[in-house]
Amino acid sequence: MAEKRDYYEVLGVSRSASEEEIKKAYRQLAKKYHPDMNPGNAEAADKFKEASEAYAVLGNEEKRRQYDQFGMSAFDGSAGGGGFDFNSADFQDIFSDLGLGGIFGDLFGGGRRSANPNRPMQGANVRTHVSITFMESIEGCSKTIDVMIKDECPNCHGTGAKPGTAPKICPKCKGRGQVVYTQQTMFGMMQNVQPCPDCRGTGKVIEDKCPNCHGTGYVMNKKTIEVRIPAGIDDGQAIRIREKGEPGVNGGPRGDLLVEVSVARDPQFVRQDLDLFSNKDITFAQAALGADIVIRTVDGDISYSVKPGTQSGTRVRLKGKGVPDVRGRAGRGDQYVTLIVRTPVKLSSEAKELLEQFDAASDRSLSAGEYTAKGASPETGKKKKKKSFVDRMKDALDG
Repeated sequence: MAEKRDYYEVLGVSRSASEEEIKKAYRQLAKKYHPDMNPGNAEAADKFKEASEAYAVLGNEEKRRQYDQFGMSAFDGSAGGGGFDFNSADFQDIFSDLGLGGIFGDLFGGGRRSANPNRPMQGANVRTHVSITFMESIEGCSKTIDVMIKDECPNCHGTGAKPGTAPKICPKCKGRGQVVYTQQTMFGMMQNVQPCPDCRGTGKVIEDKCPNCHGTGYVMNKKTIEVRIPAGIDDGQAIRIREKGEPGVNGGPRGDLLVEVSVARDPQFVRQDLDLFSNKDITFAQAALGADIVIRTVDGDISYSVKPGTQSGTRVRLKGKGVPDVRGRAGRGDQYVTLIVRTPVKLSSEAKELLEQFDAASDRSLSAGEYTAKGASPETGKKKKKKSFVDRMKDALDG
């Protein structure tokens, strides 16, 4: 058996990481490698399994203590450790928040599977995506999307068998739909219950396949679905539409439709959580004297009074002008506006003259302050030549 990697290394956190840091790291890995996001990708499934196993330990205070003390041996029976509970509420909360399904029974071998292969089972989830503008993400909107979804074959009514025939009991699993494998693991000898590879867990095999669906029992149909996108949704979040996925098995409910939302960037606003950040250019005169300016917000333009003597880089907070909480719990964020004083690059003769007058009225602070501080002459803009000792003696004798 290949040696397992250190759980802290798997999640990419330090051994002193907080509970929230561990959870955040797992959320990122779960979203990246979850089988719903990587259908048919065995490598991604292995990485998801590895990360989930690491979080099952480090996300549990008692198991983390045992792991820190005994390492992997904490769970091989010698140190009194237990197994992993991949069906814990914490896992399900994380997946629900990410718009992902819980699939530990499939990845980790059976879990709490029923022995009855003909039990009702929920259909598979279907993933798609929709693109919206930045303002649509702030205000919320409705989008109409087309998606290809499986439906029960009208010819065989989902059996997969040619009309007039019926599926037969699978000889490999004797109709149970499952096979049991025994293997040596880090926890000792374990029995792993998996779907039968011959009948794919149905307990039945089809000899005469339906010509309409080729034995699958399903046909693909294009469906138009309206998606309601809530205000405040962020880029990459998913919307779950219940029972709009693939049909269930043996009378089970349909799966869900998961719509991942892509939000376009805005040239003026940058989002960070529920807050928005933007810049506003102001003139030198507005900064020095103060003025009323117009600032763009997601709710429209507003008037703001710039205080006299405002410095470039001053940040203004507009309370309640940020992003609404998509769950409606935290109200709205704020907008932070950075005021940037722009220096004019082209001046008319009159403007130059007025600026020179201003310079003179402010003790030539613009043109001579630096030279005066360093011993230079304000009139010439050149440094004074330092007199030698002999010259100073001559001045003293002449005086």
